[in-house]
Amino acid sequence: MCKIPFKKLSENAIVPSYGTDFSAGADIYALLPQESVEIAPGETFLVHTGIAMEIPQGYGGFVFARSGLATKKGLAPANKVGVIDSDYRGELMVPLFNQSGKTQSISTGERIAQIVFMPYLKAEFTETDSLNSTDRDKGGFGSTGTK
Repeated sequence: MCKIPFKKLSENAIVPSYGTDFSAGADIYALLPQESVEIAPGETFLVHTGIAMEIPQGYGGFVFARSGLATKKGLAPANKVGVIDSDYRGELMVPLFNQSGKTQSISTGERIAQIVFMPYLKAEFTETDSLNSTDRDKGGFGSTGTK
C-alpha cells in the first residue's frame, strides 16, 4: 500500500475512497457550487473535488471513468483518461462530458470518476535510420485479428 498525502481545499471535500478491498481505482467525489448541476448533451462541465494530493515521484495519477456513471448516464471524463503528474499540487478536477442524448445531472458528493496510481518509465528518445523487424511490422488498426 502506498501513502498519498492529500489536502482538503474545502471542508466539504470528500476524500477519495475504494469501493472494495480489491478495487484498483479510488472513487473521486464531486464538490459543486450548488447541490446539483445539469450537463446538456454534448457539453462538458469541469467538476471540482476540493482535493489536492502529492503523488509520489515515479508515479502518475490516472483518472478514469466510473463504469456505472458512463453506462447509466453517459457521463465520462472529456479527456478519456486524465493524467496527473507527480509534481502537480493543484486541485484535482474532472471535465465530465455528456455523451448521452439527454440532459444529465450530478450532485455534490456523487462519485464522478476514479483514480488509479501507476508507475511509469521515463523514455530517452534516440533517432535511428532503421527499426528491428517483427512479424506484425507496420500492421495496425485490427491487423492482428484473424476474423
